[in-house]
Amino acid sequence: MQKKETIAGLLFVGPMLIGVTVLTFIPIIATFLLSLADWNFIAGFKDIKWVGFDNYERLLQDDGFMKSLKNNAYFLLTVPIYLAISMLLAILIDKHVYMKSYFKVAYFMPYISSIVAVAIVWQVLFHPSAGPVNQLLISFGIDNPPKWIADPKYALPSLMMISIWISIGFNLIVYIAGLQSIPKDLYEAADIDGANAWHKFKSITFPQLSSTSFFLLVTGIISTFKIFDLIAILTKGGPISSTSMLVWHLYDTAFVNLKIGYASSMAVILFACVMLITVLQWLGQKKWVNY
Repeated sequence: MQKKETIAGLLFVGPMLIGVTVLTFIPIIATFLLSLADWNFIAGFKDIKWVGFDNYERLLQDDGFMKSLKNNAYFLLTVPIYLAISMLLAILIDKHVYMKSYFKVAYFMPYISSIVAVAIVWQVLFHPSAGPVNQLLISFGIDNPPKWIADPKYALPSLMMISIWISIGFNLIVYIAGLQSIPKDLYEAADIDGANAWHKFKSITFPQLSSTSFFLLVTGIISTFKIFDLIAILTKGGPISSTSMLVWHLYDTAFVNLKIGYASSMAVILFACVMLITVLQWLGQKKWVNY
């Protein structure tokens, strides 16, 4: 009976294991191996040249890669910003707003909408001359408004604003679910003790939401390292590489310049960055996360 159950279990999980092995595990191993090689996949496997750690040494001197890494570091700032906004909106909607379902749907729509449609809408809004945003600024007396995604100084902040706008909805829904799981007895006890709204937030709401915040922080930081679609649609890494990030630079190196080995070394560095930040968060969460 035990053997039959084991065989049946393996048959059920077999397709998933095969898919994970072929589509995830083997490509990860291939990436690590190819990062040690100089290879153009059009030439075939016969032209692979093993160069050891030369690709990693080149990365340290690659201005384009360092610029992308720096841009990714700036883009990380979007995570605490939209977490704070999402938490504030979740508290307001959960306790002080009627028609809660409407606001949940309204804020969640950008997250589930097609990223292409969202990007095109923002492209129109941020048009340097005819865009509604600049037209509004001109009506307020600003003669030379920013050119937004067309200006190297404002292109990255513009993408950050769009990313924040898209991400608020998902985090808002998760925070509302976390708020509804907080025992009402805690707030009733605080009312009896005469606590005001700030003390309730500091002593009850924020600690009780700390595990939710930790989950959203980890997933949010990982998602910032995967940002690609907005860049591909709006800026293509420009102007003057001001919005180039690791995944876009990796894509451009691998599939435009056909430097697969060099791009694989970037993927390994990307993996190392995500792993390091995640481990640091797991170590630091013991000091502020309550379960």
